[in-house]
Amino acid sequence: MHSERQVSLFRNGRNQAIRIPREFELEGDKAIIHKEGDKLIIEPIRKTGLLAILSEMEPLTVQFPDVDTDLKGLDDIEL
Repeated sequence: MHSERQVSLFRNGRNQAIRIPREFELEGDKAIIHKEGDKLIIEPIRKTGLLAILSEMEPLTVQFPDVDTDLKGLDDIEL
């Protein structure tokens, strides 16, 4: 559904600004803005989940040290 509404542009210091009506509010507190011809496109930046971040990472190639060589076995621990 495309809805539209006329809005006013105003100056905020050295920046041009627009008041976004409630029905067009974006989630979050950051957005990406880009220009296509004479149109401005504003898209919210969505929080990325941990699984998405991990899937974008390069696999680790470093061998981790063996840190449990001096630990007692579970059967040897006294409670």
